[in-house]
Amino acid sequence: MSIEFEALTDFLIKAKKQTYASHGDEAVVRSFLNGSKQLEIRSGDYLYRDIYFGFSFFAGQEMIEYKDRPIWSMVYSGGITAPNASRETTVHLYSFLRDALRAVNGESPYRGPQSFQANAYWYQNEVSGTFERFTGYESIQANDAKMYELRYSGGMIL
Repeated sequence: MSIEFEALTDFLIKAKKQTYASHGDEAVVRSFLNGSKQLEIRSGDYLYRDIYFGFSFFAGQEMIEYKDRPIWSMVYSGGITAPNASRETTVHLYSFLRDALRAVNGESPYRGPQSFQANAYWYQNEVSGTFERFTGYESIQANDAKMYELRYSGGMIL
């Protein structure tokens, strides 16, 4: 099976921008797993699927299929770290997170950019490895206090 790397990363960036990053839970399709939320987008031979559980703390998996065969996956878990964060604060943090995730780029197509700032929030993303095998950590701070963190890892599964 021959997969063009640039086409794969372009599809991943498009899929991320058109699902949770732009629409949050509004992009949900019927889920296969009880209690989960599932986001999907298809383009040609590619299918992107993101399935996750939870809200303040959540865990999930993204996967890309090419011609109905899984070829890339990323698992993640994290959430709000601010003690006693109100529902309103949580909603604002996740809105800011979606802004950061829409800034995803081809150099690091896993989550958001290396850094992103708006108003009082500052997003940071550190990743090591390559598209074939990587690990990463992202966080959001406000007024020098960590409000959110997430760890992720994944790669090609050929």
